[in-house]
Amino acid sequence: MNLKNFQQNLGYYFKDIQLLKEALTHKSTKKKTHNERLEFLGDAVLDLIIGEFLYKKFPHLPEGELSKMRASMVNEKAFTTLAEHLKIGEYLYISSAEEQNNGRQKSSILSNAFEAIMGAIYLEDGLESVQKLMLNLLDEVYTGSDFKNLFYDHKTNLQELTQAIFGVTPEYIVLDSKGPDHNKEFLVGVFIQKKEYAKASGKSKKEAQQNCAKIALESLKKQQ
Repeated sequence: MNLKNFQQNLGYYFKDIQLLKEALTHKSTKKKTHNERLEFLGDAVLDLIIGEFLYKKFPHLPEGELSKMRASMVNEKAFTTLAEHLKIGEYLYISSAEEQNNGRQKSSILSNAFEAIMGAIYLEDGLESVQKLMLNLLDEVYTGSDFKNLFYDHKTNLQELTQAIFGVTPEYIVLDSKGPDHNKEFLVGVFIQKKEYAKASGKSKKEAQQNCAKIALESLKKQQ
């Protein structure tokens, strides 16, 4: 496995390559050292970095709003997106059983490995290196509108709007699903007073619902 390519993608070269290997080693390998301890450390480091990032980026937001935003950035889905951008799945050390079970595409494994890598960089080079790398990653992965959507809850906003206009809450119905279990795509429709206002796809029902709600919100706002 050529870890030089991965380090080039990452934008950081490890002085101790064993530390990187540990961060990429899943517990399924049954090796004495795997990435769970580094994941624990990385989670704490990222919580601090993202917290500071939001504190500085949104100086007028209250604590409650900042907490919601941090929760939407420090989670499995957000870290999986960053892990996929870095192609971490290609470099993981996993068991043959996990390999056959599409472990390289599993969100839980990818997000944990991402946290472990950040924990490893923190151990080797300190908080500033992780901070610089994370800010660069966020710039690369999330453009302006994508970044807003990362912590913008379209479902909540649609519910508030429909309750104000119609006095009811929207209903989400799965219209279709396709693909294998590890890579399903869901088509969801949103209905208000039994009328379909939008439909959209997503890799999970929640993602499809959020995409649906976004379209429905834009439609309703135009009608106002």
